[in-house]
Amino acid sequence: MTSNIVWHEHGVDKQRRAELLKQQPRVFWFTGLSGSGKSTIANLLEQKLVEQGKHTYLLDGDNVRHGLCGDLGFSAKDRVENIRRISEVTKLFTDAGTIVITAFISPYRTDREFCRKLLDDGEFVEVFIDTPIEVCEQRDPKGLYKKARSGDIKDFTGIDSEYQAPRNPEIHVKYSDQSPEQTALALYEQLVSKGYV
Repeated sequence: MTSNIVWHEHGVDKQRRAELLKQQPRVFWFTGLSGSGKSTIANLLEQKLVEQGKHTYLLDGDNVRHGLCGDLGFSAKDRVENIRRISEVTKLFTDAGTIVITAFISPYRTDREFCRKLLDDGEFVEVFIDTPIEVCEQRDPKGLYKKARSGDIKDFTGIDSEYQAPRNPEIHVKYSDQSPEQTALALYEQLVSKGYV
């Protein structure tokens, strides 16, 4: 970063924007293996929050790679950069007073902690969608596990690239037997009971 760039303070701050929206800015950071159900549950959660009058925005891994991160591959270096960019975007959204829901594999703990450190205390809520890899492979909605097993995809998380599960997530969701709707409702109730929404 050049030394000629100076942060410009504005007259309207995050607190004022949050007051207008009548909510506490927050980031619900969904992490889990491919096929774990992150995007499905995140989508259902956003619908529930909007029904409750909340101002939200959902950032999904595949969607972001169509634009903001369209120039990145899936090497370890590119995965880190992908999450760095997303983290900076979530910071902007929380500054706007918004509740942000993200659905990214985000396999490395240090990358998830990078986002946490960008935000104010209590704003980052790690949501671990804990689905056994066997279940993820059975679902395989995009056929990615099959391609990874056959060698057509390299560096696939959970197969030949490491996934570092959260050690102490704020929310731990075990998702395999319940329906997506039941899981999303149980998650919402946890968020309410813990005062996150």
